[in-house]
Amino acid sequence: MGLIDGVMSFLFGDGRNVVVETAQVFRENTEKGAIRAADSKTESLEQFAAEFAMPKRGLFDRLIDGLNRMPRPMLALGTIWMFVTAMTSPETFVAGMEGIALVPEPLWWLMGAIVSFYFGARHQAKGQEFQRSVALSLAMAQAARPAKAPEPASDPAGANAALADWRADDG
Repeated sequence: MGLIDGVMSFLFGDGRNVVVETAQVFRENTEKGAIRAADSKTESLEQFAAEFAMPKRGLFDRLIDGLNRMPRPMLALGTIWMFVTAMTSPETFVAGMEGIALVPEPLWWLMGAIVSFYFGARHQAKGQEFQRSVALSLAMAQAARPAKAPEPASDPAGANAALADWRADDG
């Protein structure tokens, strides 16, 4: 009895399990691995959510955002105003167009580059902001979605004889 007791206390005594500890050297503990993977995913999603949370914007940031929104409406309203000026005061319109005709061609190229880079950069920044918000929404929705149990496989035309027998016995 003493030998068996000694072997059992060696293998399973002191709150340890030598067999399990030895097996875990060669094969990962699946349950602990799943817990680590779930913790890792949770921490990643929390970090992602914190990184893309909407920060409080200060007065300066709001003022600059307001100024950045002005060029497109100003260009549109300026173009409409040119039509209004042409109809209401043709002399003023002609004087303005003569002034524009005196602008050298390289200056027009520079103006075109500035306007196209402004709108191109704004388009890219807004597109990236949209993609980040979509990615964040998808990540949050996926994290909130509960795991769905797999659907039982259907039995097309009684392909499973055991299942057909079982159903016949129930009926």
